[in-house]
Amino acid sequence: MELLSGADMIARFLKDEGVEYIYGYPGGAALHIYDALFRQEDVKHILVRHEQAATHMADGYARASGKPGVVLVTSGPGATNAVTGIATAYMDSIPMVVLCGQVASHLIGEDAFQETDIVGVTRPIVKHSFSIRHPSEIPTVMRKAFYLAATGRPGPVVIDIPKDMTAPTERYEYVYPKKAKIRSYNPVTRGHTGQIRKAVDMLLKSQRPVLFAGGGVITGRASEALTDLARRLNIPVITSLMGIGAYPQNDRQSLGWPGMHGSYESNMAMHESDLVVGIGVRFDDRVTNNVSKFCPGARIVHIDVDPSSISKTVRADIPIVGAADSVLNEMLGMLSEREQENREALDAWWERIDGWRAERQGKLYEPSSPGEPLKPQQVIEAVHRVTNGDAYVVTDVGQHQMFAAQYYKFNQPNHWISSSGLGTMGYGFPAAMGIKLSYPEEHVVLFTGEGSFQMMMQELSTCKQFGIAVKIVNLNNASLGMVRQWQDLNYKSRHAHSYVESMPDFEKLLDAYGFRAITVNTAEELDAALDAAFSSKDELVFLDVHVDPYEHVYPMQVPQGAMRDMLLSKTERT
Repeated sequence: MELLSGADMIARFLKDEGVEYIYGYPGGAALHIYDALFRQEDVKHILVRHEQAATHMADGYARASGKPGVVLVTSGPGATNAVTGIATAYMDSIPMVVLCGQVASHLIGEDAFQETDIVGVTRPIVKHSFSIRHPSEIPTVMRKAFYLAATGRPGPVVIDIPKDMTAPTERYEYVYPKKAKIRSYNPVTRGHTGQIRKAVDMLLKSQRPVLFAGGGVITGRASEALTDLARRLNIPVITSLMGIGAYPQNDRQSLGWPGMHGSYESNMAMHESDLVVGIGVRFDDRVTNNVSKFCPGARIVHIDVDPSSISKTVRADIPIVGAADSVLNEMLGMLSEREQENREALDAWWERIDGWRAERQGKLYEPSSPGEPLKPQQVIEAVHRVTNGDAYVVTDVGQHQMFAAQYYKFNQPNHWISSSGLGTMGYGFPAAMGIKLSYPEEHVVLFTGEGSFQMMMQELSTCKQFGIAVKIVNLNNASLGMVRQWQDLNYKSRHAHSYVESMPDFEKLLDAYGFRAITVNTAEELDAALDAAFSSKDELVFLDVHVDPYEHVYPMQVPQGAMRDMLLSKTERT
């Protein structure tokens, strides 16, 4: 029998669970846990400079690896600083376990120093939460937390740990629980065979079908099955922003992603389709635009592991509750027994889609002339060339995020990393750090803006301490670009507080942290700067690329319109 304190149980469980990194920031209520981590060598603690960065590092790691990221913060302000990162993970269904120190049990409810009811604060933005009531239950609770975070529809789980639960003087038997037993939680894995058969019948008969794949295809490891299904039936594939990479974007059948800034052909195809098969998607408002005008001629098949998502915003004609991989593979099995009935109609459908593609060919943006400010799209395409399209690409939130999603083409899952549901500025830098730490041999590129980067730039210190060599591409337009674009379109160009004044000299800032920054002003300077920045995977380099401050992101859907209602440029609309 092995007797361990509550704090040592936490450290031992993390080791037994196979956790390599835990991201956090110490404080009084968590010091017993920090001491336990200090006395072992298997689980490495990464000291961030702000607790929000810890959650984003864990989030980035989770998106790249598919495994839960782990965070450790102290009580009160330490826990509340983590709330934005918890909400980010919740909105995008990212597995995460957040260990929060808490004041001693007898002080809870007394407004003690650094006390916050973090379980109450985070209740709307977690998949589940626990509060430790006795040290002996720590291994069981942690096993449940990791199981909940990673299964079904993934999400963040908070564990509230009063300081007296980790006291080194109290020891109890430790056994690593190999299974989690949660009576009320039984996530569905297989879909209803009858519903799946109905969906297959629709697919074989429809004349204008599209497969609409979301983040659930990636978290559910269903990209291979999706690709097999699409190619077997020669059906166009559209991914949500979260689903980018679920289907190879260099493939002819890929139409890109739809919605507010989605591709012209994907928005047109979804609007004109007669069948939309949604797989692991939420039918988010940034996709549907006006729900009453969404895909008016289409029937909807909705496949999702979370029953509460089905028919939540768009009514499903055929709802299928189940894991994406299982459902798609069952569909493939049924197709082996059937003949496709819609081949001629599909040929005509592809002719229309190719026509939409041809309409926009060469009209996506106007490259800058020599001596003019760079277009941000040019920068994205240049980074794609220098990385051969194989990098982990992380973004902050704004115009640069949309440009990166449009112009960096992804052919594999888990390589597009971005805050989609919550739209969290400041997310990108720590998320990129979390990925690079675990994948040091890969290029990890952050596309950011000067607004987003300054929210988390203190994490340069963390990069210095732990040798985290991300590549940072700052598309510097001296403004909050997306805010400014909306002000141009809707507020007669009254740029209320969207111009970022008093910016730092980024070369001097990076030099102060011991890193290199390269300033790029023209297209002629870009290639040499990229070659220098990407010559090594072991050096953090900051590229401060000055881009056209007046460039807008297009297409852009017309508010309250249908998917086909788009602005195509500053002077053109559908």
